Amino acid sequence: MTINFPLTNRTLGNFPALLYGRIRSIQRPARFFCSMANTIRVGAVQMTSNNDPDANYTTCSRLVKEAATAGVKFLCFPENFSFVSAKDGDSLKVSEPIDGPIMQKYCSLAREANIWLSLGGFQEKGPDDAHLHNTHVLVDDCGNIRSTYRKIHLFDVDVPGNMVYKESSFTTAGDAIVVEDSPAGRLGLTVCYDLRFPELYQMLRFEHNAQVLLVPSAFTKVTGEAHWEILLRARAIETQCFVIAAAQAGKHNEKRESYGGSLIIDPWGTVIARLPDRLSTGIAMADINLSQIDAIRTRMPIATRILYMNKNYVELFLNNLYQITLKIIELIS
Repeated sequence: MTINFPLTNRTLGNFPALLYGRIRSIQRPARFFCSMANTIRVGAVQMTSNNDPDANYTTCSRLVKEAATAGVKFLCFPENFSFVSAKDGDSLKVSEPIDGPIMQKYCSLAREANIWLSLGGFQEKGPDDAHLHNTHVLVDDCGNIRSTYRKIHLFDVDVPGNMVYKESSFTTAGDAIVVEDSPAGRLGLTVCYDLRFPELYQMLRFEHNAQVLLVPSAFTKVTGEAHWEILLRARAIETQCFVIAAAQAGKHNEKRESYGGSLIIDPWGTVIARLPDRLSTGIAMADINLSQIDAIRTRMPIATRILYMNKNYVELFLNNLYQITLKIIELIS
């Protein structure tokens, strides 16, 4: 489905779909709703990746085995799980196609452990030698890649008292909103800086019926201290979804440090899992019950109100367009 409405000052901020006029939406046929268990154990990894892909894979492999032993069926890794560059240009050098050897190792890991993996923020080879895609890859328990989401909102920010980031200088933004059905519910895929754009999450929930929002991240220490948890809880509350946010933590090298603090949040906005130390390597685990979503949404049916409001905004937009057209015809006649 392609949403392609022009933007006006009056509609900005009121009708979320209009904000994403050039964004495609991808959703797969439902395969799990009938057989899906109401309760499933999920995990959010917290780790400190570096510029050694083999060392990072060793850490990830250990954590997958640990999660499987603990009964986790769906495990989420943070952005840049397989590689964090120490020098400019290194990410481009290690970027690979999704079917390349690095991702195939992680697919094998999922298959051997019989576990679903969310691998957020993989350096996928881009459209040219100067750009990559920051890609969230979803792998099922048979080792098959089920979905890929390319980060839409790129981190071009002057962090207060820190440094300037320009992700767009080497990354091409995605153009598709992605949801996927899984044993853990209907998943909405995002990456890190997307978190600051609530319209994306509104669309995942109210247009594509997401139940669990995935936010693999590598927030900076400065922005994480200020905004990480409050933004995640806000996204959970306003969409009435579970949120699983796997985070990079601690110092990756002399130039880069991540905030950490992996969290799992329920649809009421309550943090239901976190590690005691927000910088340590480990897994925050929780048993999520999808019936909690239905209970909250039934008692507080905000979706019906939002759909009603969106309908009104569309009618307002079309009426305004009609009036403008009449005015133009009057002026040129």
